[in-house]
Amino acid sequence: MHMFKKRENVLEIEEGNLLSPKFDNDGLIPVITMCSKTKDVLMHGYMNVESLKKTIETKEAHYFSRSRKAIWHKGKTSGFTQKVTELRIDDDQDSIWMTVDIGDGASCHVGYRSCFYRSIPMGPIDNGRKIEMEFLEKEKKFDPEEVYKGQPNPTKI
Repeated sequence: MHMFKKRENVLEIEEGNLLSPKFDNDGLIPVITMCSKTKDVLMHGYMNVESLKKTIETKEAHYFSRSRKAIWHKGKTSGFTQKVTELRIDDDQDSIWMTVDIGDGASCHVGYRSCFYRSIPMGPIDNGRKIEMEFLEKEKKFDPEEVYKGQPNPTKI
């Protein structure tokens, strides 16, 4: 059973006007999330059929947590929900670009505004194990220890 239009031919997928997302073998589609105000990339995540449907219907970001194997309503715990202002899909409908309003909040579980809070220096590499990144965000928006008390760290190493 398909929630969205079945993918039947390339022309329809690339030039048609019906949503036919391509989910990978795990049933997921990658999502890049951008701030509607600053245009900063806030995070990268994944959606499954159910989380994409919930995002469309509620106009708030829902993702699929690969580590927890569950739908995750962004901001339910931290209070920093992502209000969707625009939802786009690429040409072959296998990745999503979402623009959101987070107010004065944050999107990173580490406490920073964006998950992309460090910059990698460019140029010749002498020793790849000692590349020092620059922190572009100097202060966290919230203390993860306080917000996520007793919950497991969502990142697995």
